[in-house]
Amino acid sequence: MCGIAGYLNFENSKFANFDLIKKMTDSIAHRGPDGEGFYIKKNLALGHRRLSIIDLNTGNQPMHDGDGRYTLVFNGEIYNYIELRRELELLGKKFKTSSDTEVVLAAYERWGRDCLHKFNGMWAFAIWDDIEQEMFISRDRVGEKPLFYSVYNNSFVFGSEIKPLFVFGVPKKIRYDLIELYLVLTNIPAPFTFYHDVFKLMPGHYLIIKNGEVKVSKYWDLPEIDEANMLSDKKYIYEKFAYLLQDSVSIRMRSDVTFGAFLSGGLDSSSIVSLSQNQLNEQIKTFTIGVEDYDFDETKLAELVARTFNTDHYVKTILPQNFDKIVDKLACHFDEPFGDSSAIPTGLVSHFASQQVKMVLTGDGGDEVLSGYTSYQGIKLSNIINQFPSLVVKTMPKINGVVAQLLRGRLRYRLNKVSSVIKTAGMPIEERIANKMAYIELETIKKLCSKIPNRIQTEDYLSELMAKSTYKNDFYKLMYFNFKQDLPNDYLVKVDRMTMAYSIEGRLPFLDHRLIEFMVNVDKDVKLQNWERKSVLRHTIGKKLPKQILNAPKKGFGIPIRDWFNEQNFEMKFGENLEKVKDLLNEELVVKIIKDNNNKIKDNGDFIWTMIMLNKFL
Repeated sequence: MCGIAGYLNFENSKFANFDLIKKMTDSIAHRGPDGEGFYIKKNLALGHRRLSIIDLNTGNQPMHDGDGRYTLVFNGEIYNYIELRRELELLGKKFKTSSDTEVVLAAYERWGRDCLHKFNGMWAFAIWDDIEQEMFISRDRVGEKPLFYSVYNNSFVFGSEIKPLFVFGVPKKIRYDLIELYLVLTNIPAPFTFYHDVFKLMPGHYLIIKNGEVKVSKYWDLPEIDEANMLSDKKYIYEKFAYLLQDSVSIRMRSDVTFGAFLSGGLDSSSIVSLSQNQLNEQIKTFTIGVEDYDFDETKLAELVARTFNTDHYVKTILPQNFDKIVDKLACHFDEPFGDSSAIPTGLVSHFASQQVKMVLTGDGGDEVLSGYTSYQGIKLSNIINQFPSLVVKTMPKINGVVAQLLRGRLRYRLNKVSSVIKTAGMPIEERIANKMAYIELETIKKLCSKIPNRIQTEDYLSELMAKSTYKNDFYKLMYFNFKQDLPNDYLVKVDRMTMAYSIEGRLPFLDHRLIEFMVNVDKDVKLQNWERKSVLRHTIGKKLPKQILNAPKKGFGIPIRDWFNEQNFEMKFGENLEKVKDLLNEELVVKIIKDNNNKIKDNGDFIWTMIMLNKFL
């Protein structure tokens, strides 16, 4: 696990500069505190910061092949590198190290771009071909590892984060047209960034840079499905799923350093802990972050799992302190607005774990692979609601609204959520997704952004995204959206930036591509049996878990941020934390959103956080 950066001047006579590439990699030193390396030749510069996990002594980068034709800088892990190494040795390849880095280089040397189909892992890497004068850059299938790039000042420049590009000189020219999209999604979706001249390489894609041209190509996508003949044999599905997840955990435990696991107390992370602990002769270290709020806290469940599987368990509680430091820390590591407040506990548990280990297993990706979000239940509920007479459907939210007016706090919040499901039940899936994603009403966000000209409309973005899907049923369309938007642009960004901020590596067993490709083809009625979420996991690995874990409601990895913003010491900070947002957006509405949250009329805490993070980058 590492950080990479580099640039290629398109003018051969414009030589690369050591001081510049050194400053670029220094800006992401947190991604690799164990070492640095550089390769500079004429108009090319490649830099690397290393976090040593496998082959601690001989896996240094940039790495060259035997005759010096190919040079590689690599961020990530190839979990099946042992098997690939054996395959390449049978083909005559001699290895000098025991690193997965050398396997990547040898695989490219042997199979060219087709090597990508051989890898099981997470990665972003760049390979320079000195004979062809060509650079090949690739990102893993689902986007676990990031890669940013720009063509600026007649040069191609790239990095694991945006910071190296700014060091190179790429300007911070804000894309105001993306602000509505950000306020709805809480992130800037790939291939966009918050800046005009900076782009994200899409998951499952690669770049070829040659003769001053940059070409983007796709090498992987979610498989096509036959919705009339989905996999429905439960015995077969359970057996294969259990085997694939077990094997995924096994190969992700390959490490030359001490590792642990994040344990939230939820079904996904508990399953990963059970599978990993069963394969160890010693206690695995598990880490839990708790909060002083029953709706969010899962420490008791996590402790139950830790006792059941005899892990070496560590717990820490979040308190609403050092607010300004939290904002500054997140802004530093995300480089652009990122409004998912669960980045706060993810960062804190990463910091907590980094004091004990250098690598952790996590349960991230389980909701996507298992179609486990409550929104899948919402799809099923919407189908039922749509069978009622239209007059009844129109009346139900109004009745809910009248009752909600009489309440405050949690009961009111929950009634508001029920009303939202009823209101959106008859909408096309794209509109339902937009309303589900937004922390507040979509109409309110549009009014907030009314002063911003030529902005990208949320509906247009979602229509373009979903038009690429061939899936027909709303259940499978939602699955497509989760894999294409939520996972790569939100959850994986959060895990990567927050683990790397504290120089630890996060490995996600649920995102093994074999598991994804298999589960995409499983029938929706097997994934969601009656109203039971994650049925496949519950009927396999879940059988080994305490019953309390199986019966617990879904909470997610969050914090009571709505209540943090109700505290008086935070109220004074709204002015300074939202000053620029008020200038850009509808100030009257911004003030109302804060007031409704403080008066416990609406749960606007997450949206206030989204605006605070936007304010930080304006």
